[in-house]
Amino acid sequence: MEVILAEHAGFCFGVRRAVDTVYEQIDKQKNGGRSIYTYGPIIHNEEVVGDLQKRGVRVLDSLAEAERVPKEERGTVIIRSHGVEKIVCDGLKELGFEVVDATCPFVKRIHNIVEQESAAGKSIVIVGNAGHPEVEGIKGWSESATYVVESVEEAGKLVCRPEEELCIVSQTTFNYKKFQDVVEIFKERGYNGSVVNTVCNATEVRQAEARELAARVDVMIVIGGNHSSNTRKLYEICRQECGMTYYIQTLDDLHLRLPESVRLVGITAGASTPNNIIEEVQNYVRINF
Repeated sequence: MEVILAEHAGFCFGVRRAVDTVYEQIDKQKNGGRSIYTYGPIIHNEEVVGDLQKRGVRVLDSLAEAERVPKEERGTVIIRSHGVEKIVCDGLKELGFEVVDATCPFVKRIHNIVEQESAAGKSIVIVGNAGHPEVEGIKGWSESATYVVESVEEAGKLVCRPEEELCIVSQTTFNYKKFQDVVEIFKERGYNGSVVNTVCNATEVRQAEARELAARVDVMIVIGGNHSSNTRKLYEICRQECGMTYYIQTLDDLHLRLPESVRLVGITAGASTPNNIIEEVQNYVRINF
């Protein structure tokens, strides 16, 4: 049996940068320095977040929680890779925290676009998952009406004023084909405005690669955190191409009983999955099947 690992599985540039930023701060503060926090989990991977907590990094989930931190413990807050609302950055600084921004540069680009376009009077449409931290952060940089749509059905039901000029952007990890489909609905309905494809190129490559791999293997394994949006999308894509697709977080979740007819097993992983977890799963499958 052959095991094929997708070339672009695991940490993307933005996630690697954010995680490295936290470990760099730990090294800087290890000799009795300032307390270290992340605003929200630095990435959507429980294994990584758990390791950081063991090293003394605490997670702040809201400004209200930050306000309750004693003044003498208000050290460094690292902004997660998904980014946050502008009011959060400003609020943390006002409370006396040192803010280190580890927002993915591709997400930060969306913040800048939204801030500029909304200031120019355009309404903002974000194509993405409502409630996802990245989407919530993007909304927080808009100064005008802001809408979030996740599907062509939602796009078809959205009612905008005839005079509204729109700026349409996307969550970086959104399915690129679904983004195109949603944009097409707005065009068909005759809305005015601009479209900026802000789906991360690494996401497009990862999704296309996963689709191609899943179409030619007998079994597909997708590795990633339970709360990882981009991993869920990879799973959905692979499931469409390969009926025997499994979504796991770590090797402990893998309970495979493969028929003898299986010859090819494919493995891919979300952008927040550490290499050691991928290697552990890959080695286990190669040795045991």
